[in-house]
Amino acid sequence: MKSVAKSYFHRGGTEPLLGTTIPEHFQEVVTRFPSHEAVVSLPQARRLSYQELSTAIDQLARGLVGIGFGKGDRIGVWSTDNLEWLLLQMATARIGAVLVNINPANRLRELAYALERSEVQGVFTIPSFRSSDYVAMLVELLPELQQAHSGELQSEALPFLRHVVLYDPVNPDATARPHPGLLIWPEVIHAGTEVNIETVDTITASLDRDEAINIQYTSGTTGFPKAVVLSHHNILNNAYFSAQAMHFTENDRLCIPVPFYHCFGMVLANLLCLSVGACMVIPAEHFDAPAVLHAIEAERCTAIHGVPTMFIAELEHPEFNTFDMSSLRTGIMAGAPCPPPLMQRVMQDMHCEEILIGYGETEASPLTHLTTRDDNMERRTQTVGKNLPHQEVKIVDVETGATVPLGEIGEICFRGYHIMRGYYGQPDKTAETIDANGWLYSGDLGTMDADGYVQITGRRKEMIIRGGENIYPREIEEFLFTHPKVAQVAVFGIPDEYYGEEIMAWIQLHTNETTTEDEIRAFCKGQIAHFKIPKHIWFVEEFPMTVTGKLQKFRMREIAMQKLQQKT
Repeated sequence: MKSVAKSYFHRGGTEPLLGTTIPEHFQEVVTRFPSHEAVVSLPQARRLSYQELSTAIDQLARGLVGIGFGKGDRIGVWSTDNLEWLLLQMATARIGAVLVNINPANRLRELAYALERSEVQGVFTIPSFRSSDYVAMLVELLPELQQAHSGELQSEALPFLRHVVLYDPVNPDATARPHPGLLIWPEVIHAGTEVNIETVDTITASLDRDEAINIQYTSGTTGFPKAVVLSHHNILNNAYFSAQAMHFTENDRLCIPVPFYHCFGMVLANLLCLSVGACMVIPAEHFDAPAVLHAIEAERCTAIHGVPTMFIAELEHPEFNTFDMSSLRTGIMAGAPCPPPLMQRVMQDMHCEEILIGYGETEASPLTHLTTRDDNMERRTQTVGKNLPHQEVKIVDVETGATVPLGEIGEICFRGYHIMRGYYGQPDKTAETIDANGWLYSGDLGTMDADGYVQITGRRKEMIIRGGENIYPREIEEFLFTHPKVAQVAVFGIPDEYYGEEIMAWIQLHTNETTTEDEIRAFCKGQIAHFKIPKHIWFVEEFPMTVTGKLQKFRMREIAMQKLQQKT
């Protein structure tokens, strides 16, 4: 009987996994490179060396302990990219608190869900950004902030929440308090003066690498985003081995246009740099193409991360050719399908000859696959590379779960150090995603060749990826159902040249009701994030369905694409 090669690949490593916690490893790096520049925040005009960053982290860690936080407590950060976000990331790790990343684009409904789902006990936030008034939204959600004394918050809606802390990235020492129930950053720092550093050191020494350190939100197979619980061991090793794959050292400088709240920013940018002593360069609070180009030139960045739409915006900026990109060497492009022509432009026009394609998901800390600088052009543009060291991957039949032969399409599964601890408070959902043998089922479809290179062919899940943002249709559907005129709705993604995918909603109204696309969009505005508001809204009399009454979204997508193509 002839044996058939199966789609399974285990990649060992010549270097063992790190066995330390995040603060332990960081202190080793600080000891090696105390005077090296650690972070440059251009919008804040601030720079810190590794020693200065370590001192600032310890100061905040003492403050967190001083206002009552400790190991296992959940502290949310709801903010754009700034130095304080980074300090919170590392200070929570220093005392074993769990950082909860909250999307700065969240509106009231999404904020309430994020805080409740993770039973958040403290929230750090900025006053506002563009049209988002964070303080006003928090007061609407927590009217108690208008009467409570700072540090004595008691909320009926969110009984776990004890503190809401306001900080101003432009002026961190600001003492203005818009509502009596808010704490301000200087008060947290002052509270730390009553806590000696030995107390913090004792807490750090008691931490275990397998303890939870981070909660990130991701869309799952059903319903609202799930709270993914990640450990020191998960994300530190993922960051470190990603740095090794990029040949990153203390001499590199990474421009970070991707948001910190996402795994791409927090793990594959911030923690990646901190794991090897490289410098983080923050070009702007939120993605801004000219700011990124300026940062690369001004700071002589050697690397740049981003989703495809970011690279397109940078390359097509009217003044692109006036910027000096010659310092660039490498980076990671991920978060959405990466077209080969775009890869070639980044390599040639941005001088980023070693740019890599990455693939993974939040539940896997997040990176599972990465191309290498030595791969040929076909593999660098047509595949997502091989899995990182100390990881296993297999491709299985979606019906039987059996490992498929090489070259056949199936669902991609992962196993190893990088697999999440689970979904917070949802053991049933965790069991649906990770089987009894420790395999995480990604929901993505792909093929594997004999050398372990994986090609993504589609998604078993319905999740939409728009410009690197993971969007789950059911969340939008459930919100649109609250509109009094909507009887039924189906939301799905359709291809888009710029964002990769755009959102389409098919809406059936109640009998004798009428409305417009603008009315539906106005209903969404301020309630769900701007990138979740459907670009295409069609009003229909009926939906394609199976004989059992299930909606056929693939048929809707086919019909929509055909009609849209006819219009162009």
